[in-house]
Amino acid sequence: MPRLPFAVVVGALALSGCASRPAMPPPVPEGQGASQPLAFQVKRYPGGEPYDIASDRGSVVVLDVWATWCEPCKDALPYYQDLANEYAPQGLKVYALNIDEDPRAIPTFLAETQVTLPILLDQNAQVAERTLKVRGMPTTYFIDRKGVVRHVHEGFAEEFLAKYQTELEALLAEPTP
Repeated sequence: MPRLPFAVVVGALALSGCASRPAMPPPVPEGQGASQPLAFQVKRYPGGEPYDIASDRGSVVVLDVWATWCEPCKDALPYYQDLANEYAPQGLKVYALNIDEDPRAIPTFLAETQVTLPILLDQNAQVAERTLKVRGMPTTYFIDRKGVVRHVHEGFAEEFLAKYQTELEALLAEPTP
């Protein structure tokens, strides 16, 4: 079966207003078994410094894949900002992985949402498409201290916040390897 280019999929998501609720369980990122750590490298925004997800082993990581044109992302990122503020002392790190083709839209979006999370740039959505298998926006990954993806959430809706917090607190309660 032919595969649509990621740009076509992203464009369709933009026209549909992004996902607000998960429709079906998202796929496990490629190469990720029950115990395989997630592996990818991207650049940090705005300076372009390299970032390797492996550098955060020992911490629980929330990785939110988003774009400036995604309406539900405007609701999700401030929530993840609050989680970062509350749980950082327990070892939580939260990153916002942006897939926009043009990063010049990012400052306006961040000013509007008042988000100060570290932003990672996924050039040409390579990580989102090939590694994470993102199907809708936003998609959020909860990664344990060993670097293993434990929970994937497609879309964003307020009724799921209690579940997200429970999952996150369980990951934070696990011992550091």
